[in-house]
Amino acid sequence: MKNINKSEIAKPNYPVKVLQFGEGNFLRAFVDWMINKANHSNNLNMGVVLVQPLANGMVPMLKAQDNLYHVVLEGIKEGKPVREIDCVDCIVDAVNPYNEYEHYKNYFLSEDLEFVISNTTEAGISRVQNEDIYATPPQSFPGKVCALLLERFKKYNGDTAKGLTFICCELIENNATTLKEIVLELAVQNNLDAAFVSWINNACHFCNSLVDRIVTGFPKDTIKELQAEIGFEDNMLVTAEYYHLWAIDANPTVMEKFPLHKAGLHVEWVSDMKTFRDKKVRVLNGAHTALVPVGLLAGHETVKEAFADADVESFIRGMVDAEVLPNIEGDTEELKAFAAEILDRFFNPYIKHYLKDISLNSLSKWVTRDLPSLKDYQSKTTELPERLSLSLAALLALYHPENKIGFKANDTPELLTQINQVWTSDTSIAEQVKSILSNTEIWGEDLNQIGGLSDKVATFFTLITEKGMQHVLQSL
Repeated sequence: MKNINKSEIAKPNYPVKVLQFGEGNFLRAFVDWMINKANHSNNLNMGVVLVQPLANGMVPMLKAQDNLYHVVLEGIKEGKPVREIDCVDCIVDAVNPYNEYEHYKNYFLSEDLEFVISNTTEAGISRVQNEDIYATPPQSFPGKVCALLLERFKKYNGDTAKGLTFICCELIENNATTLKEIVLELAVQNNLDAAFVSWINNACHFCNSLVDRIVTGFPKDTIKELQAEIGFEDNMLVTAEYYHLWAIDANPTVMEKFPLHKAGLHVEWVSDMKTFRDKKVRVLNGAHTALVPVGLLAGHETVKEAFADADVESFIRGMVDAEVLPNIEGDTEELKAFAAEILDRFFNPYIKHYLKDISLNSLSKWVTRDLPSLKDYQSKTTELPERLSLSLAALLALYHPENKIGFKANDTPELLTQINQVWTSDTSIAEQVKSILSNTEIWGEDLNQIGGLSDKVATFFTLITEKGMQHVLQSL
């Protein structure tokens, strides 16, 4: 079988207009797929350079095949099965700033550069104490952005035409606005020139956005068949559902420079991101995040397999209907229809979405996607929501170093160390749960302040570990 490279597949010579922080499956099957579509159908003429946010990542594998890869989409459209395979050729280069900083620097100082797109997970847009913005590179994503903009400001002498547009895909509320706030904080902390701060405010755009597509990643079970079909040994091939939606809060100037909607893509330019975000994040992502520990502890491997379990499906649908939807503004019937459409996507027969693959950084995901619904429910009813509370207990059980399924959490190392220290301490389950819930580094607040939550979570945790997840689900 042929290796995939530019001698086998001709690559257009696109100018580098996008610097993308994140080289993982989601961005490659969503943003890069969209840009690729628009390049071929609407003459967008936009090249992308992928930046590896962490020291270890996929850049070597991408470079090995000249940054070419295929996206395989399968799903249901208008009641009929749909399948599509595209070769993405818009990636000009992929760089690791930790070992090729000057090469990376040349790209972010490029005259053609217009956009910075990111998905560094919910944990990525965060503050780091005593951040060194002069490191090569700085530790955090906002630190990297501050350093990037400072170098660009200096090179172009504050030319407002050389500002950049940031479109953030991280699933936190006001993602780009939060990124800008931290960058400006870093500028003040480092006594940077007031003219630089003014340039950020006046020459750069920070656009909040919301993304929606279930990306299942590398299809390890069917890769041989797919490679035979495409005729190449593509080790970066990524699979996803056909459905996609990108909502972007931006002014008309940004829309004109990035007209993906004109290529027939489901891109919406919106002005009310909060309502839009609440629906999507709390229903789809909140359900996914709650499903992961519950499904894994119930012995399932994939989303579809877990949802085929009547107890698990009932748990998720009950959570969404009774504990999530009542806390979202909007017409009740429209919200129910929206939720029904979202949850039906969990049954997509064409995608194999492994629960372990979507368990990355589950702590910050639960905080962003499920904690707001739990707090709103208690605020409205003065009671704790059973299913959302159970999802938290299941998450703690999954993150226990001696969980019964041999699961190893993939999360922020410092937080995992803190959790493991609590679990191995010589105290009761109730005290251990209370200690973990008090950790503001994990939850952003002391969850023991939510009346009764610690006791309820400890009770559920004990039931899970002693009776098993299936028993707990059936007892609800």
